[in-house]
Amino acid sequence: MADGVSGDTVRAVIADDQALVRTGFGMILAADGIEVTAEAADGAEAVAAVLRTRPDVVLMDIRMPGMDGIEATRRILAEDSVGDIRVIILTTYDLDHYVYAALTAGASGFLLKDVTPEHLVAAVRLVRSGDALLAPAITRRLIERFAHREAAPPASPHRDLSGLTPRELEVLRLLATGLSNAELAERLFLSPTTVKTHVGRILSKLELRDRVQAVVLAYESGLITPGGPAESAR
Repeated sequence: MADGVSGDTVRAVIADDQALVRTGFGMILAADGIEVTAEAADGAEAVAAVLRTRPDVVLMDIRMPGMDGIEATRRILAEDSVGDIRVIILTTYDLDHYVYAALTAGASGFLLKDVTPEHLVAAVRLVRSGDALLAPAITRRLIERFAHREAAPPASPHRDLSGLTPRELEVLRLLATGLSNAELAERLFLSPTTVKTHVGRILSKLELRDRVQAVVLAYESGLITPGGPAESAR
């Protein structure tokens, strides 16, 4: 496991083919006490840096020469030795169709490259905690737009949803629309703690890494229809 698991310091790798982006993001993270263990200019360097330094979070650009960020993400998350690592995809456009492929490869969320320093730091810490979905409304729009256009197969077979209780299915449907835990609690008249428990059980039963994967699965399984109401079912 990375040091950030046992201590307060979060450790990150920054992968982007633009040196100025790497330097700028590195300075922002370092100023907030986040340790940048390595920088990478392409996907192959990113994979090597992760295996060498074992960070908690990777900021991964999609469009890089040689191995792109999607393949790098897939290879990193396939490595058992890296532990519970999280990948945040960096993109120029909030509806870049490459982002959907990256999410199906296992990325935990994405950020626009013009993100504010405060949002960048908060995003890294949130993804590291595994407790929040980054930019849920944007992620939802992206998935709705590209879920049935992406030619690449998902990273793993669709999970069977039959093991979920009716309440868990309801939570998953609403989660897939981009609602936060607080919004879920308000909609379902439940406490935030109860909602968090439901979400945790859903992730455990479906063997998912985080909420982003749950959203992707909800669309890929047909539980939610892109552009349709939250209560649409198969």
